[in-house]
Amino acid sequence: MADEKISRVISLSQQGWIDLKGQHHPLLSEEEIDNLSIRRGTLNQQERKVMEGHMVHTLAMLNQLPFPRHLKRVPEYAGGHHERMDGKGYPLGLTREQMSIPARMMGIADVFEALTAHERPYKKPMPLSQALTIMGRMVEDNHLDPDIFTLFVYKEVYLDYAKKHLRKEQLDAVDINKLPGIKLDSIKKTTN
Repeated sequence: MADEKISRVISLSQQGWIDLKGQHHPLLSEEEIDNLSIRRGTLNQQERKVMEGHMVHTLAMLNQLPFPRHLKRVPEYAGGHHERMDGKGYPLGLTREQMSIPARMMGIADVFEALTAHERPYKKPMPLSQALTIMGRMVEDNHLDPDIFTLFVYKEVYLDYAKKHLRKEQLDAVDINKLPGIKLDSIKKTTN
């Protein structure tokens, strides 16, 4: 919700009504104000903290496991999929420069799977074009790595996955030239 709409909710919350006994009641409760003032997504701040807690617990558990040498960075990769390139992610608030390439790749994979999965009861799975457009906007918002997203699209990694795991109705046409967030200079570097 935009700031001006949140201001309107707060303004409305300061109004109230009087019952038959003459008692004043607020128009909106604190819980209603919180639930009506969500800037992005569908979770209020308390719900978001609970949801983000899964990464803290995941890292705590994974860091205690005796991984063999070739798997010692699994906690880093698993723990990095909710980090953002601008450092506003969680659980550690890492920036792009602080994250490994595999951790950034996990972020791309996690978002793509979340947008297209048909096993999620709370949302309808998206077609490829919609999912990739949203991901491109996430690149522009410094959420996802621009170079890895460009390779993900250009090398058709998304399409390989889609053919194996998505429903036929999700396999719509994708015009990669119209997707936001694509870095053409990244493509040139990798193909030379």
